[in-house]
Parts: sequence; structure tokens; C-alpha cells
Amino acid sequence: MKRAEQQIHLAVAQHLRTRGVPGMVWFHPANGGFRTKREAAILKAMGVRAGVSDFIFVHNNKVFALELKAERGRASEAQMRFLSDIDRAGAYTAMPAGLDAALATLEAWGLIRASVKTMGQVLKTAEAAT
Repeated sequence: MKRAEQQIHLAVAQHLRTRGVPGMVWFHPANGGFRTKREAAILKAMGVRAGVSDFIFVHNNKVFALELKAERGRASEAQMRFLSDIDRAGAYTAMPAGLDAALATLEAWGLIRASVKTMGQVLKTAEAAT
């Protein structure tokens, strides 16, 4: 995972832990990282799928898939294929660029409680004060 995307990912996970709505189930499919060819083949045979979104959510009988991108990030073919497939299956999907857009998506979906300021705004305010 690229560093900028990793920072966004970590911030979103923290928001989910502190602002997530009751009854929501969420997880990050740990598809990335180094695997030996043998281990990768075993995982693929077990059903691991390339391109699965960064976060999957289940709430109120609905499924959501969130693929995070940095401001200039681009989706892979596998990521686009997964989003298309899960969208056709009835899930809500989004690929926001940046932390503020990701948080706005989660708020619009009703998965996190609204806040007065997003974390991005808080960080910008803190940076301006130094």
C-alpha cells in the first residue's frame, strides 16, 4: 500500500473505531503484502480475490465497499472489476480520493456519526497553528 493511502486508511479505521454507528460490522480484507508463490496459490484456491476493496461494511441489511485512494491515486483493473461486480450484486460502492472525501462518504452512508470537523480539517488547523 502506498504511504499516502496507508495514512488515509489508518485515519479512516480510527474514525470507524470512534465514530462508527452501533450495529455496523466492518473489516479490512488483508489481501496485500508479500506472499510466496505457493502461499499465494493456496490463498487463491481458498477464495482470496484480487482487488477487494479496502473496507467492507454491513449495516441494516446492506453491504458497502469502500476503495480508498490518495488524491492522485488510480484504481487497478482488479479493483474496478471488484467494485463493478459487488455493485451489480446490490452493494453500495465508492472510491473517494483523500480522507475528507472518504469520511464524507461514510457519513452519507450513515456508517459514522457526523462531526463538526473532519480529521483533515483538524490536521490543517493544527498545521496552520505551528
